[in-house]
Amino acid sequence: MESAEKNYVILVDENDNPIGEMEKIEAHEKGLLHRAFSVFIYNDRNELMLQQRALSKYHTPGLWTNTCCSHQKVGESNVEAGQRRLMEEMGFSVPLEEKMSFTYKAPFDNGLTEHEYDHILVGHYNEEPNPNPEEVESWKWESLENVQKDIAENPDKYTAWFKIIFDKYLKAITKTA
Repeated sequence: MESAEKNYVILVDENDNPIGEMEKIEAHEKGLLHRAFSVFIYNDRNELMLQQRALSKYHTPGLWTNTCCSHQKVGESNVEAGQRRLMEEMGFSVPLEEKMSFTYKAPFDNGLTEHEYDHILVGHYNEEPNPNPEEVESWKWESLENVQKDIAENPDKYTAWFKIIFDKYLKAITKTA
């Protein structure tokens, strides 16, 4: 696993045009807009694979979120980045389809701010993952209806970006048969 201190993010403008690179922690300290992606994996029962972030994560440890998420590397497509990170976090890779993108900004209690141009990627998988314990505390399959209900009842259990996606972009991530 790469240390957080040596990871770089791609800084972008409001149209997702690259304008530079910056070390990840510095970009989060300054709240600068950077490129990211969120992967949503569904099974044949139309259940979403959720990930509980490892307790050792530098922000939002122990919170539930989409299957995986991270930042693209320079020269890497959104789909390539999603497949890479899916393997690194969950231990498998599948074809992904980019559904949409959006921008959000979410400050955290530790002084860091996520300000991301987030690309939503969707894929399909029916097996059990082999999660990396440095990245993932736990995982589960859950129906969208149950996730939506639990977010409403227990919002503090979920990451900021996941709640935004469920609130504003649920139709875009819904698997179409």
